Amino acid sequence: MSVSRLSWAWILAARRAGLSWTTAPRPLVSCREKKGPLAAQPGASFSTEAGDKPPVPLPPPRKDKKRQDPWAGRASISSVGRKIQQRLLQVMDEQGESLGTMHRSNALRLMDEQGLKLVLVDAAADPPLYRLMSGKQIHEESMRLREKQKATAAPVQVKELSFSVDIASHDLERKLSQAQSWLDKKNHVQITLKSRRTASTVSLDQTLEEIVQQMPGLVGFVSKPKVVGAGKASCILRLPSAKELLALKAKSRPPPTPPQPTGVTPQLGEPESLAASPASASKEDSTQQ
Repeated sequence: MSVSRLSWAWILAARRAGLSWTTAPRPLVSCREKKGPLAAQPGASFSTEAGDKPPVPLPPPRKDKKRQDPWAGRASISSVGRKIQQRLLQVMDEQGESLGTMHRSNALRLMDEQGLKLVLVDAAADPPLYRLMSGKQIHEESMRLREKQKATAAPVQVKELSFSVDIASHDLERKLSQAQSWLDKKNHVQITLKSRRTASTVSLDQTLEEIVQQMPGLVGFVSKPKVVGAGKASCILRLPSAKELLALKAKSRPPPTPPQPTGVTPQLGEPESLAASPASASKEDSTQQ
């Protein structure tokens, strides 16, 4: 009896006994009888049991959110000239209105005809987004981006300075000079004034305000002098803003002098006859004669 017949006999006997064919001993198959694409894979088997789980599908790739501001994260912008690798471009005109999708040769021809420059706005768009801009627009946009980057570059540091009420004059001058140097570096300065235990804290804020007025330069307040505890007064200084500087300059200007009258006014202690005009005096002499 051949090997294949023996295997079929094993399967029939197992079915009659009520056993599953997967629990029956695996029949021996000769190398010559192995056929099919799985014949060269030893140990390959299949199972149709109900407990097998289907493969878990992979999650779809996460799409990046589009940036609201196309200029976000850029310190400056510049013209790309004629070095454009993409064939199709999205183009906006000088006012920011969309001109649709066009070939790069048409975009370059439009750039030459209008005498403008082509600036890359969003490289992540499909196709990439370009805008026609003048040199003045590029300069203004670059300056705006730089100012925005400076404003959000780093947080302002707060330097602390403390001294007592009975500080010597030369020590106070040295500390105020140090505070001014910190302010010149665009830092904030917190000054804390301490009093003796026996001294009253009622006028500490006024004393601190008088001390701040002795600063070498002009200053502004983040928080004005105030009493913050027993025997302590504090304030936070900053550089004055442009609006505050204009207000200080307006206060320092002398008041305008009123216009002087054109006629001759009599001096103090001088009789009215002497202050009369020469024409009236000549008329009086002629009548007397």
